[in-house]
Amino acid sequence: MRYLAIDHGSRRVGLAICDAQETIASPLCVLNGRADVLTRIAEIVETEGVGAIVMGLPLNMDGSEGPQAGRARAFAQRLARHVDLPVHFQDERLSSFSAGEKLEPAGLSRARKRDLLDAVAAAEILQSFLEERASREGQQGTT
Repeated sequence: MRYLAIDHGSRRVGLAICDAQETIASPLCVLNGRADVLTRIAEIVETEGVGAIVMGLPLNMDGSEGPQAGRARAFAQRLARHVDLPVHFQDERLSSFSAGEKLEPAGLSRARKRDLLDAVAAAEILQSFLEERASREGQQGTT
């Protein structure tokens, strides 16, 4: 199944997608603006053959949910009304930091890094989700 990951921010929404074998997450794009972002995501879901959504959940460092997590959950509820797919939540703590570290050696301008950061962060979120899912399935297979 192909999963679409979402890194929801106040100004930009980063998207990433995985291959059908659920092994590799790749940055897809960054959507700017707010007006038609749900419609644009629904179009991507259709054209990419997405079977489920993975929504980054910005937890506090102690694991609790704060205002940002509430906004991510509200966005996921609105999205669920546009696409008839399951929505999974994935802890996204430090995903933007990790994405920034991955972009650092590329020697990109600050503006170009900013343009890519949210999609790379979404790929980090999705890769974590895929690895945790594979680990759970592996553990179930051994019991």
